[in-house]
Order: sequence, then C-alpha cells, then structure tokens
Amino acid sequence: MKIRTEPTEIPGVTIVIPESFDDARGFFYEVYREDQAASHGLPGRIVQINQSKSAKGVLRGLHFQWDPPVGKLMRVLQGTAFLVAVDLRKDSPTLGRWFGRVITAAEKKQLWAPAPFARGFCALTEGVEIEYLTTALYNPRNETSIRWNDPAIGIRWPISDPQLSDRDRSAQTLAEWLARPESEHFKMER
Repeated sequence: MKIRTEPTEIPGVTIVIPESFDDARGFFYEVYREDQAASHGLPGRIVQINQSKSAKGVLRGLHFQWDPPVGKLMRVLQGTAFLVAVDLRKDSPTLGRWFGRVITAAEKKQLWAPAPFARGFCALTEGVEIEYLTTALYNPRNETSIRWNDPAIGIRWPISDPQLSDRDRSAQTLAEWLARPESEHFKMER
C-alpha cells in the first residue's frame, strides 16, 4: 500500500489519501498499515476501532480524552460528512484553531488528528457512517467535550441547526476546559 498525505494549516493534522485499486468489480485499499503510516509521521499503534452511523444533520463533538490522550484517524465509510479537529495543546501557537474538511466515502480520504485534539463531525447526507481508528483505549472517566459552537473557536459548520445529544448541547467552552487542571496534560510533544 502507498499513501499520500496533505498537511493542513495546523501542524499535526493531516489528510491521508490511500492508494485504491479500482476496477469493474469495485475497489480495494488498505485502510491502515503501520509501516506506511510511520513513514509519513502518522501513528504507529492503533489499539481500538469505533464506528458510528448518523442521520443527516446530526453533529457529534467536539470530543476528546485526556488520560490517556487519544489520536484519531477518521474516515467516512458511507455518505458525506464535515470532519473537524480543534487544537487543544496549551502551549501551541494554534491553540483553539480548527481544521475542517468535507469528506465523502467515495474519495476514501482520511483525517488524522493527534492527541490532544478535540474532534467532531456533522452528517451532510443520510446514513453517514464514520470509522475512528484510535491510538489509546477509551476511558470514559477521562473524556469530555468542547461546545460545538464555542465562539472562541468559531467553526464554520456547513449546517445551522444540527441535531445534538444532550451531552454535546451542554458541553463546556474551550476557556472552561483550559481552566481545569486536567488540561495540563495537553502540552505539545517535543
């Protein structure tokens, strides 16, 4: 497998484009391969794979875990979604900045966002399926959310009235997270 990567304006956040072998029967591609990922500076160890399905207009996020911090490789399995990553590294020059991209299942692109970034997405078509490959196991005691529409972040979502979970509707702001002692875990790697 060969992959190409496209850097984004936020260091560490990367678009991953796997080589796909397409013919009249369909297609084949390797979703993740450790040696190829490492050669592009991507995670070397994936320990959990999650999948979600969302109706059109659903927005999930902005979720993250601080202990252990989790990097995520996100891909769209079905439909079209707007994938987002927000920098939460306290000493980063891009703290609070976001990157978002519309990604379709047909184009097979993936979004890599290392720890510590918050991630989210909104479903732009019906029945959107997202797969998350993660670098650490889920720990519900050390996981939380940033409000999807925090004006300090200013994400320009492509939908105006999303369907939200109660948890996402009542999530904290970035300023509230940064005031918590747990946020000290989120320093840039040297």
